Amino acid sequence: MVKESIYLKHRRQSICLRLIIGVVAMAITAFLLIGCDFEPEGKKVDLNKTISEEELRKIRSKNESDVYLFGFDLRASPEEDARQYLPFLKYLEKASGYRFKLRFTPKDKSIAQMLGTGKIHFAAVGAGSYLKAHAEHNVIPIVRGLNIHGKAEYRSMIIIPPDSTIQNIKDLQGKRFAFGDIASTQGHIIPRIILAKHGLKLEDLGFSGYTCSHFGCANAVTSGQFDAGGIQDTMAKELAKRGVVRILHTSAYYPSSGIAANHDIPKKVIAKVKQALIDFQPKGRDAAGLYHWDKTEMPNGFIEAKDKDYEELRKWAVEFGYISSLKPEEPKP
Repeated sequence: MVKESIYLKHRRQSICLRLIIGVVAMAITAFLLIGCDFEPEGKKVDLNKTISEEELRKIRSKNESDVYLFGFDLRASPEEDARQYLPFLKYLEKASGYRFKLRFTPKDKSIAQMLGTGKIHFAAVGAGSYLKAHAEHNVIPIVRGLNIHGKAEYRSMIIIPPDSTIQNIKDLQGKRFAFGDIASTQGHIIPRIILAKHGLKLEDLGFSGYTCSHFGCANAVTSGQFDAGGIQDTMAKELAKRGVVRILHTSAYYPSSGIAANHDIPKKVIAKVKQALIDFQPKGRDAAGLYHWDKTEMPNGFIEAKDKDYEELRKWAVEFGYISSLKPEEPKP
C-alpha cells in the first residue's frame, strides 16, 4: 500500500508541470498529432451552447428540471472537446426528449466532485474519474464507449524519446516519469499499474509529476523534461508512427471511458438517456453534424456499463491511495 503521505507528496509535485515544459515544445507536439488542431477549418465554439454560473443560477431558480448539465473529462483542450460534445448533445436532445447544456469544470474543481454533488447531471468520464465519483458520491455508471474495434476497453503505453537508452520498465528506476492528469485512467492509474507490476513504486523513480493531460505528458517527454511518460494508446501509436517517441511498454486492456449520472437523477430519465446512448450510431445514421467523433474514446458508440466492470481497477485505485474504499461511501452534500 502506498502511504497517503507519499501520495500527497507527489500530488503537490503535480501542479501542472506545463509551466516548465515550454510553449514551443507544446506547439510542436500538438502540431504533430492528428486531430489536435485547435482551430479546425473555421469552426467556432458557440459559447451560447455552454452554461455560465449565472445561467446555472437562473435554471435552479426557475426549477427547469428538464434541463440537464453535461460535463466531461478534459482530453484535448476545452475548446476542442466542446466542439466534439456540442453536436453530440444535439443528438441526445433529439433522441431522449430532454434538454442539455454543456458545462465546463472550473479549474479548482474535479469532474468527480461536480458530478457527485449535482453541479452537473451527466458526464463523459474516464474510469478513474468514475471510480472516485462512485466511491465518494455513489454516481451511477450508464454506458462505456466502444473503440474502433467495437470493444469497450483501452490501454496505456509508456513512451520514451526515440534515442533513449532505456530498454525495459525496470530501467525506469531513478528516472524522471511524467503522468497525465491525476484523475486520468490511461495517464495515471494504468501507468502506475504497469510500474507496480514490475516492482516499481513512486519513490523508486527519480522524480514524477502530473502534467494535466495526455498532451502535456507527451510534450514533457518529447521536450526532454522527463525520461518517460504514460499516455493513451491511440496518441502513443500516432507519435511513434511519426518517429517522435518510442513505445517502451503496452498495458493490458481496461474498461474504457463512458458516461455516468448523478445519483439523484430520476431513474426514468437515466433509463431514457441510456437507451438513447446505446442507440447512438456515430458512423451511420447519426454521423451527420458530428465533429471529429472518430477521435474521441467512443468512436463506435456505447454499450451498457455496470459497476462490476471496474472491480480490478478499483482495487488498484485503493492500493495507490487514489480512493479510500472498495465500497462507495454515503453521498457527500
